[in-house]
Amino acid sequence: MATDDCDYDWEKEVEEFEKTKAGVKGLVDSGITKVPRFFISPLEKLPDRANARDGLHVQIPVIDFQGVEGNGTQRRLIVDEIRKASETWGFFQIINHGVPTSVMDGILESTRRFHEQPKEAKMDLYSSDGRRNVRFYTINGHLREPEVASWRDAFSCTFMDGVLDPELIPPVCRKEVLEYVKCMIELREIMAELLSEALGLDSDYLSSIECMKSEAVACLYYPKCPEPEKTLGTPKHADTTFLTLLMQDSTGGLQILHDDHWVDVPPVRGALIANIGDLMQIISNDKFISVEHRVVAQPVGPRISVACFFTPSLKAGAKPFAPIKELLSDENPALYRDFMFREYTQHYKTKGEKVESALLHYKIR
Repeated sequence: MATDDCDYDWEKEVEEFEKTKAGVKGLVDSGITKVPRFFISPLEKLPDRANARDGLHVQIPVIDFQGVEGNGTQRRLIVDEIRKASETWGFFQIINHGVPTSVMDGILESTRRFHEQPKEAKMDLYSSDGRRNVRFYTINGHLREPEVASWRDAFSCTFMDGVLDPELIPPVCRKEVLEYVKCMIELREIMAELLSEALGLDSDYLSSIECMKSEAVACLYYPKCPEPEKTLGTPKHADTTFLTLLMQDSTGGLQILHDDHWVDVPPVRGALIANIGDLMQIISNDKFISVEHRVVAQPVGPRISVACFFTPSLKAGAKPFAPIKELLSDENPALYRDFMFREYTQHYKTKGEKVESALLHYKIR
């Protein structure tokens, strides 16, 4: 790949990378010692290693789900903790959530197995087309100059209304993905109830509007980086979801923006990280907040994580979304206009990496 400024062709370098269908791991396996230019982030978007508060370890709320069943005192305490965390952090970790450790370990190990297969075993699945329900990719959609690619590979499975043909999932990870998604669907129902109650609504409210009925599981693989000071595992962004549940291995690297500082989210064995997405902030009329976050590239690796993104059902996606009317009043008017879910996702596709959050686009001015 050319390095001279006068000879450098950004689009050609991206095109050549995509043609390999080998992802970032393919670059590392080839023995590269320099990060390709389309992965290099502007200095102002990289971690500020001179700032002692950048990357500070801060304990985000950890919520114990033990005793969440029923309508007793313990459930009310859990709901209150979720409300406080969703209002002030947008992120919280949950323990005793009911997902067996064996299932969590299984999906992490199968993620490693999938990504560490020979390139030839994964190439047929390689695609930047988000319309494919099962795919392997590095660049999601079309990368435009001067956008920056993430130093990670992803394998994703999208379950529309909870359904996906199992035969589309490669055998190397099929059993583990299906087991994990089954647990995520069960936990999703619990989260929908708790978030509804935390908003002061009936426990079945979010389930009734089917805003969290589809899920996409992304099995993420962050290879070691030869120049971690020049790139990011995932650049700053906010999730385009109602809710995301994330599991990370013991490597670390996840950071969230809190009080205008980037803070680390240290891994907690057996915990799941819940984060509020843009769509939940909109329908809650800013009661719950969607927070920008990123993943720092590592000089060692791989880092493995699994994210489950909850989005509307096909039926709900055909209707407009807006702030929940029950949360509005003369003192608390709607802050966002009505919009279609398709319009919302299209805004991201049109703006590409240049948009870090679509919230302002839908704000009533």
